[in-house]
Amino acid sequence: MDVTKDTLSTPVKVSPQAKAAATDSAARTIIASEVTAREKKTARLRALRLEQEAIQEKAEPAAGSKKPPAARKR
Repeated sequence: MDVTKDTLSTPVKVSPQAKAAATDSAARTIIASEVTAREKKTARLRALRLEQEAIQEKAEPAAGSKKPPAARKR
């Protein structure tokens, strides 16, 4: 392959507006994906918490049937 002016030409300069648009687009894509991931995680954790609370509510009535400890007399 011969090295010529055509093969070593400098890349076309991109306008500042095009650079800004590309950066804005990339940033918005990243932010949107982070928001989606955060919402998924929040929903998953909420479901686990509700499940845990339901289990605890079922366990409390059985534990609540015990007599409270007698108070000490001084």
